[in-house]
Amino acid sequence: MSILLQQVKKLDWVLIGSAVLITLFGLAAIWSTSLAKSDFSNFYKQLIFFAVGLCLMFAISFFDYRILRNNSYLILVLYFICLALLAGLHFFAPVIRGTHGWYRLGFLTLDPIETMKIVLIILLAKYFSMRHVQMYKLQHILISGLYALTPAALVFIKPDLGGAAVFVAMWLGILLVSGIKLKHFLILGICFLLVSGFSWQFLLKDYQKGRVTAFLFPTDVLGGSWSQAQTKISIGSGRWFGQGVTGDSQVQYGFLPEPHTDFIFSVIAEEWGLIGMAVFFGAYLLLVWRILKVSIESSSNFPRLFGIGFAIMLIAQFTVNIGMNLSLLPVVGIYLPLVSYGGSGLIANFVSLGVLQSIKTRTLTNY
Repeated sequence: MSILLQQVKKLDWVLIGSAVLITLFGLAAIWSTSLAKSDFSNFYKQLIFFAVGLCLMFAISFFDYRILRNNSYLILVLYFICLALLAGLHFFAPVIRGTHGWYRLGFLTLDPIETMKIVLIILLAKYFSMRHVQMYKLQHILISGLYALTPAALVFIKPDLGGAAVFVAMWLGILLVSGIKLKHFLILGICFLLVSGFSWQFLLKDYQKGRVTAFLFPTDVLGGSWSQAQTKISIGSGRWFGQGVTGDSQVQYGFLPEPHTDFIFSVIAEEWGLIGMAVFFGAYLLLVWRILKVSIESSSNFPRLFGIGFAIMLIAQFTVNIGMNLSLLPVVGIYLPLVSYGGSGLIANFVSLGVLQSIKTRTLTNY
């Protein structure tokens, strides 16, 4: 019992508290959207996902993360299982809102993209931690790129542009902190521009192009620009102190699209106002700071890169989702981590927090 208490005391409770506070913002918003539909099934399921995620976080914190660091075969097995699940979406997943996005398991759905994100962070952390003094070699950039771009391609053809962009952002972010020559980074930038132009011309669906053009030319407020117009109204109506959990008219009257997923930040802004948004942003900043603190204080490369990779993933998704809600970026279907409805993402993020807790509570040696 004393060992258990010592382990619990070593946990980063500021990290846990900030993650819980962020999730509670999401639960309040999902409850509000459930009230508008008189259907609380999403709220109750998210509450269960939250409880499961917390339990897994605490359970994983008691395991030694170095099992992942030292077992390359385990990481590769997990990676290829996730690849198989991503590929299987095109054959076994039902079409939901025009995409093969999730496996249906009874009344639940499984999104393998979320699991792949975490496994990819682990894989890249392992790869770069073993080769950080050789990052000047182009072959390591290409091999790591193959690891990241393979799932990105599978996600892109779902089609899911936002999910694919997250994989690319994670890879580029970990490349930068691992150490990459400026020349190689500029080459990657040129390749990105060429691939973007090719994708726009030949690969993007019409509705994906429509989202971009609606962002650049927001004139059709009753059509392609409807989402942008409604999010602005929703965020603006929150003012200083918000309209309250039941006073968000944009949600209660059904004007705001996808209020429990893509545009849940607009719900929070309308309900809690500028003051609430300041608390919300502060909780996110605190969460990212604690993640980076655990990472930087680690004395070996694997935990450091894992934590930084996880922080990059959260920052990328947070930035794009908030940008979508503020009409600063086109709508690409990226959810808000720990906030938007979805068990796969919520549980995967708490599992990652569990790995971070395992890192914090153990003495690290150089690797």
